[in-house]
Order: sequence, then structure tokens, then C-alpha cells
Amino acid sequence: MKSYGVLALLLLCFCVCSATQQCNIQGQWRNNLGSNMTIQSVSDNGAFAGVYLTAVSSVNTKIVESPLTGFWKKSKQPMIGFAVKWAFSDSLTVWAGQCFLNENNEEVLHTTWLLRSKQKALQDNWKATRIGVDTFTRLK
Repeated sequence: MKSYGVLALLLLCFCVCSATQQCNIQGQWRNNLGSNMTIQSVSDNGAFAGVYLTAVSSVNTKIVESPLTGFWKKSKQPMIGFAVKWAFSDSLTVWAGQCFLNENNEEVLHTTWLLRSKQKALQDNWKATRIGVDTFTRLK
């Protein structure tokens, strides 16, 4: 009979702990294309900063780590938005998304991005912006 009481207590603790776990954006993340993002500092007002190292590029220059800055709204499943000014090209990318806990209670950032590339002339503006999606998982 004692073992049922212990089992019930453990189950209750698991349910309470699982229900209160929240996404925490600080740390290292990798997206579905192999790019790495590190969010280094998060302020009380929701601002954060870090670095991004992309695994993909359409320019023929050496890829280097680029600064990122953004904001988030702390909650159980927070909204997030951030931008990267690429240090190796005349382009800028912004992401907007949300952090979720998956079925294994692991954090996953689902985002949509816009990449804006500098164009030399107004008539080339049509090809200046690309859109896509990224899924980030935490690096352990």
C-alpha cells in the first residue's frame, strides 16, 4: 500500500513540474539547416543580444559570425523576434516566432524569416526579399 502512495506523489510532482516548465531563450540553438545561434544576454525588459553563425549563404565570401539583437515576451510559450546584420554581406535577416515545449518537454523555436539583400537599382527591388521558416532546437 505504501508503494501506491509514493507512486502517486511522484506522479503529482511530475505533472506539476511539467506544467510549470517554461521556454528559456538564453543559450545555444541550432536550426534545421545547421546554423548556430547563441543568445548571450537577456535583460529584464525582454531585450537580448547574441551571435549567429549561418551554415548557408548565397554570397561568395567567407561566412563569419554576425551579431544579433532581439526581444521576447517571457511566458510559458514566449513570442520572439530578432534581427541579424550579416557581417560578411550587404543583407539583413529578421525572424519572428514562438517557443514551444514538444512532446519530450524540449524547447523548440518555430520561426519565419525575411532576408533583405541590398540591390543596386530600383528595378531590381523585386528580387531583394526572400522568406522562409526555421525550426531551432537547443544545443545540449
